[in-house]
Amino acid sequence: MDQIDTESPVALPVPFVRWFAEKGWQPRAHQLELLARSEAGESTLLIAPTGAGKTLAGFLPSLTDLTRRGRIPPGSAFIGIHTLYISPLKALAVDIERNLMKPVGEMGLQVTVENRTGDTPSAKRQRQKLSPPDILLTTPEQVALLLANKEAERFFKDLRYVVLDELHSLVSSKRGHMLSLGLARLRRLAPRLQTIGLSATVAEPMELQKWLVAQSEGADAHAGLVTVEGGAKPEISILQTEKHIPWAGHSARYAIPDIYKQLLDHQTTLLFVNTRSQAEMLFQELWNANDDNLPIALHHGSLDVGQRRKVEAAMAANRLRAVVATSTLDLGIDWGDVDLVVHVGAPKGASRLAQRIGRANHRMDEPSKAILVPANRFEVMECQAALDANYIGAQDTPPVGRGTLDVLAQHVLGMACAEPFDPLQLYDETVSASPYADLSWETFERIVDFVATGGYALRTYERYARIRKMDDGRWRVSNPGVAQQYRLNSGTIVEAPMLNLKMVKRGAGGRIGRGGATLGKMEEYFFEQLSQGDTFIFSGKVLRFEGIRENEALASQAYSNDPKIPSYAGGKFPLSTYLADQVRSMLSDPDRWHSLPDQVRDWLELQKDKSMVPKRDELLVETFPRGSKAYMVAYPFEGRLAHQTLGMLLTRRMERAGAKPLGFVATDYSLGIWGLEDMGLMIENGRLSLSDLFDEDMLGDDLEAWLAESFLLKRTFRNCAVIAGLIERRHPGKEKSGRQVTVSADLIYDVLRSHEPDHILLQATRQDASTGLLDIGRLGDMLRRIRGHITHRPLDHISPLAVPVMLEIGRESVPGEAHDHLLAEAADDLIREALA
Repeated sequence: MDQIDTESPVALPVPFVRWFAEKGWQPRAHQLELLARSEAGESTLLIAPTGAGKTLAGFLPSLTDLTRRGRIPPGSAFIGIHTLYISPLKALAVDIERNLMKPVGEMGLQVTVENRTGDTPSAKRQRQKLSPPDILLTTPEQVALLLANKEAERFFKDLRYVVLDELHSLVSSKRGHMLSLGLARLRRLAPRLQTIGLSATVAEPMELQKWLVAQSEGADAHAGLVTVEGGAKPEISILQTEKHIPWAGHSARYAIPDIYKQLLDHQTTLLFVNTRSQAEMLFQELWNANDDNLPIALHHGSLDVGQRRKVEAAMAANRLRAVVATSTLDLGIDWGDVDLVVHVGAPKGASRLAQRIGRANHRMDEPSKAILVPANRFEVMECQAALDANYIGAQDTPPVGRGTLDVLAQHVLGMACAEPFDPLQLYDETVSASPYADLSWETFERIVDFVATGGYALRTYERYARIRKMDDGRWRVSNPGVAQQYRLNSGTIVEAPMLNLKMVKRGAGGRIGRGGATLGKMEEYFFEQLSQGDTFIFSGKVLRFEGIRENEALASQAYSNDPKIPSYAGGKFPLSTYLADQVRSMLSDPDRWHSLPDQVRDWLELQKDKSMVPKRDELLVETFPRGSKAYMVAYPFEGRLAHQTLGMLLTRRMERAGAKPLGFVATDYSLGIWGLEDMGLMIENGRLSLSDLFDEDMLGDDLEAWLAESFLLKRTFRNCAVIAGLIERRHPGKEKSGRQVTVSADLIYDVLRSHEPDHILLQATRQDASTGLLDIGRLGDMLRRIRGHITHRPLDHISPLAVPVMLEIGRESVPGEAHDHLLAEAADDLIREALA
């Protein structure tokens, strides 16, 4: 292929130079630098703001290399894929295919591009193995499945590039650990492989640079870094409203008229929320307010794939005025004509907010416009902290973390499905992945033994013998059925047990028909709380629950002014450490209150008068009576997960001290405990010591004793057992119900606790719980921070700052987060009391 020299460090093929010229564009410096580094054999991390052309930069090395290679003549030997593009979202892979094919077509490149996700028909997936495209756009789960295939070496032998989009989102979870092990295998199958990481939001670039390349003991291996500065600063504001901002709650219903006005004033609006239940509620409220018949859609992960694709296509074609979405549309998708992002509820992280704001305009030189809509007064401060962080470019993406053992067990089985493996070679390959760089040989051996036998307590059961040792020392799968089960059950996303939701018609006498469309899936436990005739919202429809038949929940059309709202187990983001610190800082500095709305500023002034406002590194503990009970409210500002663990441990200590606690409730900002004894009096007379109560040693014996009694480890074990392959959710032609999986997991957990307490999967469970559901590290940091800085305020009645957590105590047990109207009367009573 003829080349045209440019002033750049690389020479672009003619079609590229011509294409840029026809568009009136010039290749951007970072695009050419990344191409030059790739042609020099270097793997690279590109950090660039939204709209800077990251996607084109990531594909430029592949497209130029494929252009030089030219079309493969018919009858040639098998050629495997050239480039893997891996994204965290199915929707992103589909969107990239649409956007990538446009320049490929306009340049007339002889390049084939296809996507492969869980939604891809099986016939197409099989055809791709026999006749691979040049560029395959896929997800981490599909990479793991392809690598576990006997044809993996043939399929990947010609692989030159792996492009990892939204890398920060990929690496920090179990999906990232699985993908890091997959990359380690790809490097063995294709030694010339180079990786290209793309991201707009990164807190610690070096972590990602190391993740992109093979690690070896004693070497400082890391990818190169290209950083793009600049880009138009976003225009972010907090919703200005005359309405009363609630003291508590999560729905932001008060703001619906103001939000709807913004939809009328803009061409296309993306509305983000943090949970699926909030998405359903917001969509319904906007639909009720939609007197102008604006085309509004809903997009979240539980909706049927066909419905999601229709929404995405309508959005791309500019046929919608608004889409209510969860994290399914967080990343990278280039809608182009979106001119406003509305974030309903606090974003919980500065980087998450930056990511979502980037969906507006999606052009580097034009500012994105966003409006934050706090659901309550604490969230006003969190939104302000996130807004401030965005303007100074602060990032709080989570760290990569240490590789988990359940994921490693799944990978070991997958590699055995592909071909017999030598344990020493697989160990060397495993520790080349940065999350597993510190893995000991002893732990690896225990994982292999677990995959081979299930462990000491389970080795007498043939079903757990999934791999067998050959005479030459290598390990192979026990039988072909093991590989089939692996393909059915692989992956790291363990959702709450789900049921298909099917629409049915009610016939004469209330008889239920069998036909009807499938609307999507919902958590099984939600339906178990419903009685026939109860109403709820899903897919923007008010439905009447008719019952459960096998793995399907049945519902008919209904009309109700007060439907129950579905409560989804996933999707509740933890408050980031950075934003928590910024909220504490804002609280402790009255000079910063001027940036807050008058009613929030007045609320803080009232708190100052009635009690006190804590300093940045101070823990305020308030005690007061109410009715026949005594209350203690603490304000750590460390997020719901850490506060829940703190509440569990504090109540144990308070029981020993004779405080007779009855229960506790945690929010992202505070912790409320109630009991029968006057806790304030006990603190005053020395019977209850706050310094002892909040001592770091609670993370020792108290934590061990609580974990031994609680159901939390059982719930965590269930997820680890599913990921590690000990419990299989799916079998050919059938799927276990969530109830069956839970019963199986509980039985095995009890056996291992009794007979093999040091089982590798129990070890994995404890590691999981400490970093996930328990947030032990963050709780430990908080206890160290407040040592010697705990202030007690004994009060006669509730304080303004305590009202939100007290409303959580009084919350009715209706599924979902969007029922604040049920608490209106209780809220009014508490507020009158706080203002007395």
